[in-house]
Amino acid sequence: MFIFFIHLGRKQIDKIRQYGSTCEFLFHTILMSAFKLVEFFRSCRSTFKEISIYFELNRIVLVESIPCWMDYGTNATFGIPLYKAWKDLVSIATRQIDVASFYWSLTGEDIGVNSSTDQPGREILEEFKALPKRNVSVRVVTSIPSLATNSTDLQALRENGVQVRRVNFGHLTRGVLHSKFWVVDGRHIYIGSANMDWRALTQVKEIGVVLYNCTSLAADLHKIFQSYWVMGQHNATIPQPWPPYYDTSINKEQPLHVNLSGVPSRVYISGSPPQFCPDSRTKDLDAILSAVSQAEQFIHVAVMEYYPASKFLYHHRYWPVIENALKQAAYEKNVAVRLLVSCGRESDPSVLPFLKSLNALDSPSNNISIEVRLHIVPVANQTDIPYARINHNKYMVTDKLAYIGTSNWSADYFNTTAGVGLVVSQDALYSSSLEDTLVGQLSAVFDRDWGSEFAVPLEKLHHNPDCAFLLS
Repeated sequence: MFIFFIHLGRKQIDKIRQYGSTCEFLFHTILMSAFKLVEFFRSCRSTFKEISIYFELNRIVLVESIPCWMDYGTNATFGIPLYKAWKDLVSIATRQIDVASFYWSLTGEDIGVNSSTDQPGREILEEFKALPKRNVSVRVVTSIPSLATNSTDLQALRENGVQVRRVNFGHLTRGVLHSKFWVVDGRHIYIGSANMDWRALTQVKEIGVVLYNCTSLAADLHKIFQSYWVMGQHNATIPQPWPPYYDTSINKEQPLHVNLSGVPSRVYISGSPPQFCPDSRTKDLDAILSAVSQAEQFIHVAVMEYYPASKFLYHHRYWPVIENALKQAAYEKNVAVRLLVSCGRESDPSVLPFLKSLNALDSPSNNISIEVRLHIVPVANQTDIPYARINHNKYMVTDKLAYIGTSNWSADYFNTTAGVGLVVSQDALYSSSLEDTLVGQLSAVFDRDWGSEFAVPLEKLHHNPDCAFLLS
């Protein structure tokens, strides 16, 4: 029941006399107000369209890049194209974008390649250069050392008003800044495997997520960005301990409880290396080990590099931390483990004996399920493009949660290299279907890849020392 309290002055009383009754007067007033409201919304339609994003519920969107000429068929499951997601984030920015990336290389000239497939990268670069003209502040952090030694992107960004800092991780931790994430307007975030590289949009298989309107998580990720930013100053040294500003209340023990796309979810961001994490931040390795230990039915992993050793800093140092956790889950809890590891032109063949030893444990008769396949991206006629035609994914999905990271799985990435991970667990009972959850979507993408012609069982290598013969 609605009760209206109306204070009537002389003019209102005259109006009532004009219409004959209080009811007629109220009806006329409400009707006229409705017409005025409709006209107001019509006149402001374009304005409301521009700002409607800020009134939407928290959303999480799976995004990916599928390399050109890699055909999965018409009925396959796909994430939103990464190029579209990046364009969307740039277009909705009104105040600030902070970007952390290993390097920038958004045009073919950077690597001496003339290819029309760099066009999406060129467009992204031009949009970033235009952001300061829209009064959007842009800050970029990248790594020293870097792969993109000939790239002119950073100089072009500086010339157009973008603030750029390069963090000397080689000096600070003897690693690199390998994180790949955006924070937009303190509201939206992107985390994934893709560097700011044109090849990430058309020539390399990538995966990530975009979260819209999640200010708490954006603020938390911004703290990690800010730690890189201050370390980009001249002669910076890692503080011990980190000041209280960098502490977080969101971690493995206390995840953020939030509805994502209408599904109750628990979310947190992990970080590496340990030197860059305050005590309250869950370390990236701990997040992965926790996810493995929680699994009860399956563990599906897709990574570019899986190497149970130290690759860069300490050669020939065995590091079976993740491998032991996977074996333990398979042996003690009968969890089905599947590992999809990239194999391309630049892949290190020394990883193959490790993969074969892991695959050898697969024993259906003993109820132990560990399977390893190589993920091959056909090179086709793209042989002139270096560091391309590869599966660059870095994620894990279990029956309990999804983990999307920026690190390959070897010792150095967790001990000396900067990276982040996003951990999401969701209550599927509250969704209309499993496909509405990130876990369901990521599982579908993994199953698509695992069952495709591009996933090659290790047995097909026979006695070949590498996978070169599979790339044609």
